[in-house]
Amino acid sequence: MHDTPAYEAETDGVLVRVRPSYLAGQSDPEAGRWVWAYQVEIVNLTSEAIQLIARRWVITDAQGRVEEVRGEGVVGEQPVIKPGASYTYASGCPLGAPSGSMVGGYAMTDASGRAFEAAIPAFSLDVPGERRVLN
Repeated sequence: MHDTPAYEAETDGVLVRVRPSYLAGQSDPEAGRWVWAYQVEIVNLTSEAIQLIARRWVITDAQGRVEEVRGEGVVGEQPVIKPGASYTYASGCPLGAPSGSMVGGYAMTDASGRAFEAAIPAFSLDVPGERRVLN
């Protein structure tokens, strides 16, 4: 799943690193379905524990269609990440176009109860070898 470079963003000592990967075996371009997986690593660079409470994604495809997804935690978990530690998970995203992008944020709290949003960097979803056309 590491055939593309990592996209990174740091907010208040929380580093979010994303690596997307096209899933040709799960995609069906003739039916208008392209699928990507992405691996996310969340690194706690602070001196106290943090907890991921919720997620917010904005998914845009090459046709300009935008979908916003919100929910509790990630992959059914609301992980607590200790200082200096990281949490990694993988998920996926189908699109109705051969390219697009994702961006978002994680609602976090720290050990003192302070709430903040850690940015998820914008990243491209592109079929390898295809020319990207945005409308």
